[in-house]
Amino acid sequence: MTEGNAKTYEEIRAAHRWDIPEFYNIAEDICDRNARERPDLEVLLIEHDDRIERMTYRQLLEWSNAFANVLAGLGIGRGDRVAVVLPTDIAVPAAHVGCWKLGAVSCPMAVLFGPDALAYRFADADVSAVVTDRARLAAVREAAAAAPNLRHILLVDGAEPGTLDFWELVRAAPKTRETARTRAEDPAYINYTSGTTGQPKGVLAAHRALLGHMPSMEFASGPFREGQRQYFPADWSWLAGLCVLLVSLETGRLLAARARTGFDPLDAFRFLSEHQVEVATLVPTMLRMMRAVPEEQRARYPLRLRSVTTGSEAVGAELYKWTREALGANLVEAFGQTECNVCVLNNSRYMPLRPGALGKAAPGFEVAIVDDEGNPLPDGQTGQIAVKAGHPIMLLEYWRKPEATRQKYANGWLLTGDLGRRDEEGFFWYASRIDDIITSSGYRIGPGEIEDALIKHPAVAMAAAIGVPDPVRTEVVKAFVVAKPGVAPSPELVAEIQEFVRTRLARHEVPREIEFIDQMPLGTTGKVLRRVLRERELERLGAK
Repeated sequence: MTEGNAKTYEEIRAAHRWDIPEFYNIAEDICDRNARERPDLEVLLIEHDDRIERMTYRQLLEWSNAFANVLAGLGIGRGDRVAVVLPTDIAVPAAHVGCWKLGAVSCPMAVLFGPDALAYRFADADVSAVVTDRARLAAVREAAAAAPNLRHILLVDGAEPGTLDFWELVRAAPKTRETARTRAEDPAYINYTSGTTGQPKGVLAAHRALLGHMPSMEFASGPFREGQRQYFPADWSWLAGLCVLLVSLETGRLLAARARTGFDPLDAFRFLSEHQVEVATLVPTMLRMMRAVPEEQRARYPLRLRSVTTGSEAVGAELYKWTREALGANLVEAFGQTECNVCVLNNSRYMPLRPGALGKAAPGFEVAIVDDEGNPLPDGQTGQIAVKAGHPIMLLEYWRKPEATRQKYANGWLLTGDLGRRDEEGFFWYASRIDDIITSSGYRIGPGEIEDALIKHPAVAMAAAIGVPDPVRTEVVKAFVVAKPGVAPSPELVAEIQEFVRTRLARHEVPREIEFIDQMPLGTTGKVLRRVLRERELERLGAK
């Protein structure tokens, strides 16, 4: 797709054709091919507080070949799982690509996770090795006790007793290796998504998933161009971050990244200006934080932005207008999920602007509103947003959960779990989640993990977590707790429970508010009725 030969949404959809080869390996596509054609092209820039790291295709080839050889020497082979628990770090692409060269399955995991969250994922994925750093080592070691087949911990910033030095091994290993010949359908990576009850599910993606991403990503940001600079502040453990990294490597874009904790809106203006970024991905919370920066401060940083992709939260007309006027960029809204990413897009370059709408089906996707049995509904009726099965971007399965995988589909449609409607022009409009997913600052948070952590506290008898409205973050997590007999609720106990959860889960999963209640609303089967708690909270907020 190029802007020169396709001017409308309809033309782009009509021109799209899938060409998924039988044999395909992400490592061959993004690394080996590009290292042959343009070895010295710089494709990654990571700004640290005290230095800038850079990576070319030649370096990626040598490091990933060496890491694949290191893994093979450790007895790790085709189909084995390797966890990558790192922040924005130059070792991340080397680790993932090295896994794929071997035919192994990489498992990106967020550095925000505490030992409980990591322990579940290590055990569920049955990982053989973990690539991490010293800052995460204590949590990784505690979590490793739950994964009996986890034999090796590799540190990217020097070795500690009982660990291996990632870069020392990479420097010493041979820099050549033949990439495994994998089918497009073979597994490549596992991303964990939050569930509504119990623990998260591992979404197993095939190598073909990268090819499935390409048309949507190009439709969102415009034609790919070698050397074009792209920015995404979230780390690469989330699917959105991993997707941006892989698409940049595939196309020769330079991905400019900032190694820091948290999001500083003024620093984002500085970074975008200094590195002359043209294409960015920023969730609505980040854009709202940037909008709050005084104009005289942001005026110091002239921008070259032309396209910003956003999603995961509601985007109003005012944010579209501000992005155009203050950033000089076209704002594109994307809708999808870990199991089936970027399936609906709202891009005013190619379709009428409809603020509030999710957009239309992305090129190569067939999207519909269906009932619970998977029967398409007429325009205007509310049902589940669903995607026709068979798209190359879709999950292979929920890892080792065949029943959950089966329930994800109905009548040949993948069910997103999001309710919505389609209007007569083909625009999709979001209504609500069917389940209890909480959307906060771009994260989709399942209440199950939070509740599991809460009830481990010695003062907690029962717990339920819901999302409550927030003007900046869309929602924040609120927990309702029934205390054990003899326990007196207090502000000090609230702070203690919050800190307890903070040490076990990710920062964004920690309840910002905890309310003690005498009795938890339960259904006839004993299931906590989060819906009742949400309704009570909304009534209370409405009264205020």
